[in-house]
Amino acid sequence: MARWEPGSRGRLEKAAFELFAEQGFSATTVPEITARAGLSTRTFHRYFADKREIVFGSEDIPANAAQVLADASPSDEPLDVIMKSLRTFAETRFEGRRDDLRMRGEIIRSDPGLRERDLQKREAVGRVAYEALVARGVQPTRASLLAETCVTLLYVSVQEWLGRDDEKPLADIIADTLETLRSALT
Repeated sequence: MARWEPGSRGRLEKAAFELFAEQGFSATTVPEITARAGLSTRTFHRYFADKREIVFGSEDIPANAAQVLADASPSDEPLDVIMKSLRTFAETRFEGRRDDLRMRGEIIRSDPGLRERDLQKREAVGRVAYEALVARGVQPTRASLLAETCVTLLYVSVQEWLGRDDEKPLADIIADTLETLRSALT
C-alpha cells in the first residue's frame, strides 16, 4: 500500500464517491474509503475531519464569494456585482464538473444530515453576500433581498444546469433565470 504518494486527497475523494455511489453514504465507513484508496485512516484525517467533509470539499466558497464581491468596482450597481460574482463562480467552480456535481447532489439528497449541511452552506453564502453588500453601502433590507436573490439564482440555475443534457454554460442559465424572475415580478 503506497501511503505517501502524491494525490492522496484526490484518491480519497475518488474512493469515497465510488463507495457512496455503490453502497450509499450512510453505509460507507472511513476504513472502507481508505482501504479503497490504498491509504491509512491517519492520512484520511490529515485531509478530512469526517466523511461529510469529502462531500462538501473545501468550505472556501463563502470566503471566495466575499473576495469576489469585495473586488467589484465601487461604481457597479449591486445587482451587476451579484451577476458578475455569479458568472465568476459559474466559470471557476462549476463548469467542467457537471457529472461530479450530479453525483454529489444525489449523495446529498440521500442523507438528511447532508441536506442539513447543504442548507447551512447556502445560508453562509447568503450571509457573506449580505455583509459584502452592506459594506458597499447598500441599505440592509435591500442588501438582504439581493443576497437571498443571489443565492436563489445560483441554486435554481445550478439545478436546471445539472438537469440539462446540452452544453449551455451555467452563466447563461443564471442570466436567463434572472430574466425569468424579473418577468415574474412585473
